[in-house]
Amino acid sequence: MQEKTTKLETVSQQLGLTIHGEKTKIMRLNAGSRDPILLRGSPLKEVDTFTYLGSVINIQGGSDEDVSVRIQKARSAFAILKNIW
Repeated sequence: MQEKTTKLETVSQQLGLTIHGEKTKIMRLNAGSRDPILLRGSPLKEVDTFTYLGSVINIQGGSDEDVSVRIQKARSAFAILKNIW
């Protein structure tokens, strides 16, 4: 994983792009190594859950949290609706 991260950083720099180290997170699934992944010498933060394109991704791979979040968003949307008749 470190090798891929280093290659991504190298190619990004060649294209004039910068990877923001504080915003970049990692999640390990079935990873053999627990070594920290470094970006420009600083370790990236490991997370157990994150949101990607509105879906909650977690380390267990379940969808319970994602469904709960979507239900709560729907409730919030309906709560602010007003009757038009």
